[in-house]
Amino acid sequence: MNLKRPLVVTAGEPAGIGPELCNALANSPFVDDIVIVGDRRQFDNRLRIIDTPFPADITPGNPSTTNAGTLLDGLRTAAEGCMSGDFAGMVTAPLAKSVIADSGVEFIGHTEYLAEVTGAALPVMMLVAGELRVALASTHLPLREVADYVTAERLQQVLQILHTDLRDKFGIPSPEIVVCGLNPHAGEDGHLGSEEVDFISPTIDQLCEQGLKLRGPLPADTAFTPAAGHKDAVLAMYHDQGLPVLKYAGFGNAVNVTLGLPIIRTSVDHGTAFDIAGQGKADAGSLFAAVALAKTMALS
Repeated sequence: MNLKRPLVVTAGEPAGIGPELCNALANSPFVDDIVIVGDRRQFDNRLRIIDTPFPADITPGNPSTTNAGTLLDGLRTAAEGCMSGDFAGMVTAPLAKSVIADSGVEFIGHTEYLAEVTGAALPVMMLVAGELRVALASTHLPLREVADYVTAERLQQVLQILHTDLRDKFGIPSPEIVVCGLNPHAGEDGHLGSEEVDFISPTIDQLCEQGLKLRGPLPADTAFTPAAGHKDAVLAMYHDQGLPVLKYAGFGNAVNVTLGLPIIRTSVDHGTAFDIAGQGKADAGSLFAAVALAKTMALS
C-alpha cells in the first residue's frame, strides 16, 4: 500500500555514505513513497529530489564544514514539511556531528536539533531491531554526568513519553516496559548506589499506580534476558548500557526512532563511514529498515 503523502528522506553528510544509501532506494519497493532532500547531483534520476545544492565541492570521505549550513537547512525543511502535513514522516541518513560543530554551529545531534525545530520539550531516543526496542533515559552524555542528569522528574517524563508513543505510534494498547537500574545489580539495595532506592523505584511505583505497566529497576545484565519476562521495550539509563545489546542483536538492520516529537522520525543505526564512502561498499539494510518502519508507523 502506497502512502498518500511521501516520507521525506534527508541524505545526510554529502561526503559520507548517505547519498549512496539513498540511491539504493531507487531500486526498492519504497521508491514511490519517498522524496529525498539533498544535492541533486549525487542522486539517481529515478528519485524525487528536493534539491539543496552544497556550496563546497563534494569529495567522498572528505567532508567540508562549508556545507554544514546547507545540511541543517535541509533538515529543517524536512521537519517543517512534516509539521505542515506535506510529508508523512521523515527518515534521516547519517551526518557527522563533529563536522557541523567545527563549522561554528552548536550542534549535539539529529535528535536535539529536531526537537528544537518541532518544539518538542523532551525527545527520547529509542532503537528498534525486530521485536527488541531499547529506549534511553539519557543520550550523548559523558558517563560522569549521567547520575546527575537522570532525575526523578526526567525519568517520569521519559517513561510517560515511551508509554504514550508505544501505544500511539506503534499500536501497542498496553505496553509493558522493563526499566534498568542505574548502578550494577540495580544498586544492590543501596550498597552499590542509592539512586534506585532514592527515586527510580518510587517513580516506577508512582507510574504503576497511574496504570502504566512497568517492571524494575532490574539489573541491566538481566533486563534483556528471557528471565525478565515479556517486554515491549527496555528503558536503559544511559547510551552504552542499552545500545550494545541492541546493536549486537540487529546491527545493520536496526532503526533509531525519536519519540516525543510531534512527527514521525526514524534513522539509520550507524554513522557516515567516511572510510568507505563512494566505494560502493555501504550496506543499505538499516536505511531500508528505517524507511519500512516509518511507513508502518505512518499507516497505523
